[in-house]
This record gives sequence, C-alpha cells and structure tokens, in this order.
Amino acid sequence: MNERPALPESWAAEAEEIAQRKRYAATLGGPEAVAKHHSLGRLTIRERIDGLVDQGSFQEVGSLTGQGRYEDGKLAGVTPAPYVMGLARIDGRPVAVGGEDFTVRGGTSWGGFRRKGGQGGFVEDLAANYRIPLVSLIDGAGGTVTSARRRGYTVFPGVDSFDRSIELLGKVPVVCAVMGTAAGGPAGRAILAHWSVMVKGTSQVFAAGPPVVERSLGQKIDKEDLGGAAVAVDVAGTIDNFAKDEAACLEMIRRYLSYMPANVWELPPVVQTGDPVDRKEEALLSIVPRERRRPYDMRRLIKLIVDKDSTFEIQPSFGKSVITAFARLNGKVVGICANNPMVNGGAMDVKAARKQTHFMELCDCFNIPLIFLVDVPGFMVGQQAEVAATLREGMRCVYVGGQLSVPTITLVIRKCYGMAGMATTSKRGLDLKIAWPSGEWGSLPVEGGVAAAFKREIQAAPDPLAREREIEAELRALASPLRTAEAFAVEDVIDPRETRPYLIRFIDAAQGALAQNVGPKLKAGVRP
Repeated sequence: MNERPALPESWAAEAEEIAQRKRYAATLGGPEAVAKHHSLGRLTIRERIDGLVDQGSFQEVGSLTGQGRYEDGKLAGVTPAPYVMGLARIDGRPVAVGGEDFTVRGGTSWGGFRRKGGQGGFVEDLAANYRIPLVSLIDGAGGTVTSARRRGYTVFPGVDSFDRSIELLGKVPVVCAVMGTAAGGPAGRAILAHWSVMVKGTSQVFAAGPPVVERSLGQKIDKEDLGGAAVAVDVAGTIDNFAKDEAACLEMIRRYLSYMPANVWELPPVVQTGDPVDRKEEALLSIVPRERRRPYDMRRLIKLIVDKDSTFEIQPSFGKSVITAFARLNGKVVGICANNPMVNGGAMDVKAARKQTHFMELCDCFNIPLIFLVDVPGFMVGQQAEVAATLREGMRCVYVGGQLSVPTITLVIRKCYGMAGMATTSKRGLDLKIAWPSGEWGSLPVEGGVAAAFKREIQAAPDPLAREREIEAELRALASPLRTAEAFAVEDVIDPRETRPYLIRFIDAAQGALAQNVGPKLKAGVRP
C-alpha cells in the first residue's frame, strides 16, 4: 500500500506567497508608471495615505486584489486593482481611507465583483458600519468605454449606485480630496461630501473632460481651464477649498477632521487651547467704524473673539460676502457665520446664500452650535441679482435656518435687515439675540425705506432732499439698540470687549443639551 507523502507541518510557503503578493501590490503600476506620476509633482496613493494618517496605523484591506500572472501554474506577478483602502487613525481616532491608484490604468474603475472603493464599495461600508469618518483621495476618471468590450455589454446607470454615499452624509463625516483629474463617478463622489478640497495646479474636476467636451460641443479647452481650482473653487464652488500642494492638502484634511465628531451620535472633540476664557480685547471697542458705510475686517474680529489659532475657514474664495468657519471657544467647536462688509457691504448674493445654507446644515448635522456675527443689509438687489435667483437661494437659507436643532447665538455687529437678517436667527431654540452698541436692524435700512414709505411727503416738501434727511434722522434715533433692549426685543446689548466671555458662558452651558440631541437629523418638507 502506497503511503501518501507527509504534509509539511508549517504553512510557511503559503505565508511567503501572501508576502510576495503584497510586495507586488506595493509596486503599484510599476517603476516607470510611478516615476511618470512623480514627474507631474504628484504622490502615489500609498504615499498620500502614509502622509495623511498616523504613522504605522494603516491596516490595508484587499491588498491581494488584482490580476495574477501565472507561468507553469506558478505566480509570476500581479497587477493590483487600482484602488488602495483600509482602516487607519488620524490624531488617534479611527477613519476609513481609500483612493484610486492612478499608476494602474489611470485609476479607472476595476470590475471586481466586490468593489474595494468608489461608490458602494467596501471602504464606504467600513465607514457606515463602524460609524467612523470616510476620507476619499480621488484620482481617477471612473468608468471607461473599454469595459464594454471586456464585458460584452453595456451596464445601465446606477448599477454602482451612490446610495451608500448618500446614506453616509447623514451619519459620518465624509471628506473628499481631488488629488488629480476627476471626471464621471469620482467627480460625483467629490460632490457627495461634507467638505472637499483640491490641489491647485495639479488637480481638476468636471463632469466630462476636454475630449468629450470637444466632441459634444466643438469647444477646445484644456483641463485646467475646464475644472481647475480657479473654476471649481473660486467661481463655481464645486469644491470647497484648495491647497497649494499635496502635503498642504493632507494637512488640511487632518485639521478639518479635528473639528468633527466621529459620527452624528457623538459631540465634536474638546481641545484645551490654553486661551483664557476671560480674555477681553481692547481692539474690539473700535473695530467697527462710526461711519456706517465704512467696511472693517471681519476676519480680524473673529480672531479676536475665538480661541487663538483655532479658525478653519470653509470656502474662503467663494461667496465672499459671508465668512463660514469652524473655531473653538474654550476648546469647544463652534460654527461661525459672519457677514463680510468688505464685499458688497455684506449683502447676501446667490453664492453667499448657497455657502451659508450648506454650512448651517453641516453644523446641524454634526452637533456644532452656530454663532452668527451679523452685518447684513439684506439680499443683494438689482437685475443681476434677480436673474441669478438670489431671492430663491436666500429663502432656502431662511428655510434651513428655521429647521436648525443646534443651539444658535445671534450677535449683531452692525446691520441686520430684512429676510437675510432672518437667516441669522433660529426660532426653534432659545433664539438668543445680542448686539453691540453699533447694531441696527429692521425690515430694511432707513435710507432706502424712507424714500419709499414717505415718497409723497418728501415730494410735497419745499426742499425734498432736506425733508428726506429730517425723516431719516428721526427714525434713526428710534433705531438705537438700547431702545430695543428696553422692550426685551433683543436679549442684551454688550460691551464689545465682553464678547468672548459672554459667548463662552452660553456655549459651555449648551453642552448638556447638545449631548441629548445627538443622532441623525430629520428635515421636514421640501426646500423652496
């Protein structure tokens, strides 16, 4: 009787094959492809992940995925799937992270049965099931027509749906960084994020690239003019922020996540900043000019109030008449919405309305109290503003403000007029409204309102211009914030130097209510 040869007691050979397959995966698209990628001033996906996450914290998932090459039944090499992803930590907190490998097939989608990344992939499932933030490092063009030849048929849109991507937006922070050229599905994913960033000069984002545009419309345009930062960030607001290079981009992602809770069931982390609670800045007493039409530096004002070096601005180059930023007060995260009198006098135009609406929803989703620093004369007016649908976008802002569930504080710095002023208050909560002595408010500014309301009286006067000025002076005397405070129609008028300690008292006191109001936020109705 022939005996079977004894099987080895060790699995060392198989372990070595696993290690070899991982070594193949680590080479990405090969030395030539990597060198070409570097020559364009871009990091590989593995270098990006290493530069983003805490050292040694990346646990890759799916490193063996790819297409093996065999000779005489033995493994001779592996072309890895063009997506790298897994579990990692950023500042000690777990995150799901992944991105396309542009050195393999230009990062185009891989036809594996169980997708590693992209929409509906494992990395999104990881974020959803573990309730941890998702960071997508996008560098690919999505699908390709060559897949139809390989598959033998074309697939219907939605087979790889965005359902999971949409679900994540109500549960965990989602960050998308466009690291190269993003078109199609990857470009769509960049939009389905709470915050997005791109690299100036080396990344672009668009629905379809220059070849498709030329074929469809006959327009010849390069990819930078079509979807570079100057278009996508500054003009369209498609992407929120841009970074000067990839290292700065990765640092911005880390900083953004430092303001975010892990999910909607938690509060944002508290950081000890060492900035005294009772700090009172003398400069605040004179920062607002007595001449009502003179602008001032709202960004400087913000920095004088919040914890030092704690400001992180969202969309600084888009919708510039409003400033939206995260900051900290006594170490606790707050969202700041501040009108910018240096742009259109702070009037809300269509871009500013879009920007403020998104930021309010973001803060409400992740249990971040909002502070409005108000100096808004109203919606932008005129034919251009009407053509741009400023009224509709502005009322969407009012609509979202009316559904806020987080504590809000309204601080009127100077002007608070009309429906744009309504978008800085929340009647669902405490509706705390305070003001500086420079504050003024109403349905519309006195100047324009007098000309309309007293038109006949002014025209009948011997000196119409003088009569108009007399009525304006009379009404302005009644517009003192102290008169409103007498009626408790504004809760307080404060010395500007008291602003920081005043705000901190209320933000500290609100933490218990915030903790009891965590979880997904349900929004009623349909936006106008």
